[in-house]
Amino acid sequence: MREPQFTISIDQNKYLPEGGREVHAIVSVEASAAEGAAEGAPVPSSTRASEVVIIDTSGSMSYPGTKLRAAIAAAQVAVDTLRDGVEFAVVSGSNAAKMVFPRHQGTVPATPDTRAEAKHALSRLTAAGGTAIGSWLRLADDLFGGRDGIRHAILLTDGKNQHETAEELDAALARCGGRFVCDCRGVGTDWEVAELRKVASALLGSVGMVADPAGLVEDFRAMTEAAMGKSVADVALRVWTPQTARLRFVKQVSPSVEDLTGKRAESAPQAGDYPLGAWGAESRDYHICVEVPPGEIGKELRAAWVKLVVPGPPGEEARVVATANVLAQWTDDEAESTRINPRVAGYTGQAELAAAIQEGLQARKDGDLDTATARLGRAVVLAGEAGNDEITAMLRKVVDVVDEATGTVRLKRDIAKADEMELDTRSSKTVRTRKDETVTTRRGEG
Repeated sequence: MREPQFTISIDQNKYLPEGGREVHAIVSVEASAAEGAAEGAPVPSSTRASEVVIIDTSGSMSYPGTKLRAAIAAAQVAVDTLRDGVEFAVVSGSNAAKMVFPRHQGTVPATPDTRAEAKHALSRLTAAGGTAIGSWLRLADDLFGGRDGIRHAILLTDGKNQHETAEELDAALARCGGRFVCDCRGVGTDWEVAELRKVASALLGSVGMVADPAGLVEDFRAMTEAAMGKSVADVALRVWTPQTARLRFVKQVSPSVEDLTGKRAESAPQAGDYPLGAWGAESRDYHICVEVPPGEIGKELRAAWVKLVVPGPPGEEARVVATANVLAQWTDDEAESTRINPRVAGYTGQAELAAAIQEGLQARKDGDLDTATARLGRAVVLAGEAGNDEITAMLRKVVDVVDEATGTVRLKRDIAKADEMELDTRSSKTVRTRKDETVTTRRGEG
């Protein structure tokens, strides 16, 4: 397998004021084409990969009639997009998970014949029953079994997880976490964004909304093409900190906001691994915060040692493919210690924006209109400061903006459910920040 070439770069202001304790850094990880491979070249067919497509076939998928037909067409396109030799299966989900293809519980290699058979089996699907997402995921986990290589699932639903308990879904997520990546899509407007986001978060995947079923085909094609572009699985960020330090958090901040702190697996004394899923040629950014004991003026400390690790051959230890240091140095130069790295500032603002939107929409749903108004007003300010025109336009569909600078807003009386859900779904997507800016604050501010 031709593995991407990984690099790590650090953006931070290492200087702390006297008594300073918090060190922030953006860790940028980039994977470029493997040595000797042309940029954009397809992943070799020898790369081991497995794909499971899970289609909701509960009764609600038959209303309107276009929904199930679009889902079938999308799944058929996903099957066509698989590389030759990729092990795959198709699952239908209602009160329980059932095999669509192959008929036995297992996977088969993608060939012209198996693709045709799978598409024919999909064409016979009908909609009936309820929704029990945990059972769908457990069957997918069984299908992946102990396979190595890329393990990817697509899950489509149109409704809430009403036919199993929250505890049953949580147990399924605990079982499946780290075993495969799952991209989740909701079609229509009768599903719960927070519920599907929880599934995607636990399984290191994305969550997206397809309001119009007609958009499913291209969305499934894009997700499958992205999965087929991965060439190394189970990448992890290993973070070592000094004995006297405390790692406060590790968050993915691009291309989406995802808190990885609770996913830590101890890997060595004072070091833990944070799962990053499967990679192709791409880049992602992570925000880490380390609390260190105050040092003397002029003293420099390695606050964290960051390594990127990939699985080794069977029976061997994971391999370190890139490393970088996060530093801290104490200074009495106020200009140095109050300079905020622009990428740290930018991503901190985007994470706050995502939280403000999600908290505001949840408060509105709960009937707490004062909190909803305050949080969505704060989101308007943050989106404006960041120049995030897309999110600003979405916010204006749920609030009337009285004063953008102060965040003075009024909740709209009538909000299209699709507009509210689109804002919620898009809230955690981020944009890369510019490196050529400097943000400075006086002590006690920010």
